[in-house]
Amino acid sequence: MAGAGGEQAFLSTEIVNRGVESSGPDAGSPTFVVRVRRRLPDFLQSVNLKYVKLGYHYLISHGIYLVTIPVLLVVFSAEIGSLSRQELWRKIWQEASYDLATVLAFFAVLVFTVSVYFMSRPRPIYLIDFACFLPSDELKVSKDEFIELARQSGKFDEDSLAFQRRILRSSGIGDETYVPRCIAGAGNHATMKEGRAEASAVIFGALDELFAQTRIRPKDVGVLVVNCSLFNPTPSLSAMIVNHYKMRGNILSYNLGGMGCSAGIISVDLAADMLQANPNNYAVVVSTEAISFTWYGGRRRDMLIPNCFFRMGCSALLLSNRRRDFRRAKYRLEHIVRTHKGGDDRSFRCVHQEEDEQRIKGLAISRDLMEIGGHALKTNITTLGPLVLPFSEQLLFFATLVYRQLFSGAGDGGTAPAGPYIPNYRLAFEHLCVHAASKAVLDELEKNLGLKEGDMEASRSTLHRFGNTSSSSIWYELAYLEAKGRVGRGDRVWQLAFGSGFKCNSAVWRATRRVKKPATGPWADCVDRYPAAAAAQAQRG
Repeated sequence: MAGAGGEQAFLSTEIVNRGVESSGPDAGSPTFVVRVRRRLPDFLQSVNLKYVKLGYHYLISHGIYLVTIPVLLVVFSAEIGSLSRQELWRKIWQEASYDLATVLAFFAVLVFTVSVYFMSRPRPIYLIDFACFLPSDELKVSKDEFIELARQSGKFDEDSLAFQRRILRSSGIGDETYVPRCIAGAGNHATMKEGRAEASAVIFGALDELFAQTRIRPKDVGVLVVNCSLFNPTPSLSAMIVNHYKMRGNILSYNLGGMGCSAGIISVDLAADMLQANPNNYAVVVSTEAISFTWYGGRRRDMLIPNCFFRMGCSALLLSNRRRDFRRAKYRLEHIVRTHKGGDDRSFRCVHQEEDEQRIKGLAISRDLMEIGGHALKTNITTLGPLVLPFSEQLLFFATLVYRQLFSGAGDGGTAPAGPYIPNYRLAFEHLCVHAASKAVLDELEKNLGLKEGDMEASRSTLHRFGNTSSSSIWYELAYLEAKGRVGRGDRVWQLAFGSGFKCNSAVWRATRRVKKPATGPWADCVDRYPAAAAAQAQRG
């Protein structure tokens, strides 16, 4: 019974009015359907102490000098604090005896110590600029047009079309998203030719804009990281970019495949590591997905869901480890925290590429996705908390957590005391960019993290305008914040993404200057319509 109670905690019910039955024995009678859905667990109420300790380990290992330097200052101050200025001067110049060897040894030790300190410090990673691809209007489809394209393909029966129509109605996606026209073809649309054409269009479009904005030559790029989960041709997409732009022969190029919607942050992490090992360099990170290879033409409902959400998109960003780029950079990378739950079989299979009974390939979405995603999120944000939360929030959170650990059985009847203090993550960040997976996921995250509606504005607006663009969605969201003119100097941005594996990743950026509204970009012609357009869609849903 306890197991059944735990299972029910992750379920939510909804009664849906299906209208009046038009035919059959129940014609003329109203019909209702009870939908049972899994939801995110209330992960802030069940915090695991080991992940808090992991976060503090990161904090201490990267900030040990914050502890040692004050101690040295205290010792030094105690030593000289009792001496007057005249006594200190006499000890240094009159009572002490110096020779050349002593002076040289002192300066040698000083130079060595300073050199080791600066060499051991990680190089700052700057985000100079980024670009998001805006497809042409001829690829724009409304929800009704999307269903019509699916009908024209001849791959779906009426039940499958009706299911996709219901998913779209409550998805949070608007009527201006983009899909490749090849999905309407009656034959096998997922060919290498179609995949290369789609990838070339979005990748080169984003990179052309990035190089124009930053005025960087492609030959100046020393590191290239590309991620695309389902389309991985030979030669790779990274090789395709090197060939197209005639990049230099010693470029460090990497092509990441099969890593899901969180691969954008993984790519940034890899590029940052490469920049740490290769000074005075630039890195380009490209994040995209080939929609024609996510399109499923069968009838399994768990594999039809990706059809409804994934849309065309691509982001390209330029990173630098040159300290002189501080003045022209937009952001500085502060933290990346990655969580991987692939060791658990349920987590590993919750988003799985496979064939159905008719051997049609597609992406299967498990009903456990919300629950599994919630546990991955819990781990990630618990690890991130000590790195970003103000000290006052950390103190209250840690004190209540320890209290629960020590007195968990002290309550009446052996029950645990009240839940832990829930940190206010809004105090740690000015802006939040959550992967725009679906309206249901964003709703649950807003509730579980105690966020306000405005905190999710960028995510909801991106979902409505562009759909789920996979690993590039968090960059469309940051582009939205810039288009609104909301990013000021010193503002902190939290990017949160999750995807197959199951993985949940966080990146924290700090704005190095006030970011001006861009004259171009994916939001240039529509940002004034938001957030009203997304809010209206949510009300209709």
